[in-house]
Amino acid sequence: MSDLQANSPPGQAATRQALLEVAADVFARIGFQNATVREICQRAGANIAAINYHFGDKAGLYSEVLKIQGELAQVRFPTDAGLPDSAPPTERLAAFIRSFLQRVLAEEIANRHGRMMAREMVEPTAALDRLVREVIQPQAHQLHEIVQALLPVGTNTQTVRLCGLSIVGQILFYAHCRPVLSRLEPAADYDFVELDQLSQHITRFSLSALQDYCRSPARTPSRRTQRRRRSDSAQS
Repeated sequence: MSDLQANSPPGQAATRQALLEVAADVFARIGFQNATVREICQRAGANIAAINYHFGDKAGLYSEVLKIQGELAQVRFPTDAGLPDSAPPTERLAAFIRSFLQRVLAEEIANRHGRMMAREMVEPTAALDRLVREVIQPQAHQLHEIVQALLPVGTNTQTVRLCGLSIVGQILFYAHCRPVLSRLEPAADYDFVELDQLSQHITRFSLSALQDYCRSPARTPSRRTQRRRRSDSAQS
């Protein structure tokens, strides 16, 4: 919290909070581009200049809302699910997958966090840099450590990274393809029972793939092979 916010009178603090609350609903519903300062201020009962005063501009408000919603989702569904770092990596992976699914699909928060993230993936804004730096990168590092612990010692970094991205890709499929899935499977409503079943499936599927890597570890091609592949690609 800045000194300005800390020293703001109660009325200003209430206005700021009202703007954040209304903006979260508006941004989740129609996205950053379509949202207007006028609508947000009218619904928050604030002066049209209030957004500039508290956040600099609409982009500043959006960045703050996106960060807050991400933090709220993380508090509600922490990536480690309360497990210590010493827990078996299989348990840590299961907890990571379950909490990720809950953050993007659980109805109680998906109306805001899930929708805003889905839009940000296809229509990125300047706020994405801050979100990646402050929220997503620490989570990616955590997943990297888990995957690395499940693969043979010495597995190259690229393989660890790609395996982590493949796990995340499975989760995001259910979030971003939800309109299609709801038509293919109208009965699927992603309540906590179904989310638990889905997390078990993704965890089992991912562990099976990682175990296959353990049986036949991926190796980084030699520099000579990489140069030859680039040359062949350029000539084709």
